[in-house]
Amino acid sequence: MDSAKKHHIYILYSASCDKFYVGYSPQPWKRLDQHNNNDSSTFTGKFGPWKMAALFRVEGNKSDALRIERFIKRQKSRRLIEKLIQENFVPDGALAQLHRIPGI
Repeated sequence: MDSAKKHHIYILYSASCDKFYVGYSPQPWKRLDQHNNNDSSTFTGKFGPWKMAALFRVEGNKSDALRIERFIKRQKSRRLIEKLIQENFVPDGALAQLHRIPGI
């Protein structure tokens, strides 16, 4: 039952290389742990350690969450990501289904 699952978009930040990473997961904290313990040559494996910079619940189903994740990634915009991680940013338009999880 896809509608019963919670869907999240997360933004990670690595201070060691000053890079952001945007991802989707129903279990974002578990996924963060996987990124930080990744020994492979993937992007997150090369540029860690990572910390959670922002976390959003997606109002909708998995395909909505994946669509939003792809939209953010396609923008290739650090400025957009820096806006998203600001606590006072209010998502609208293509990002309207995002609901910030406070305290991150």
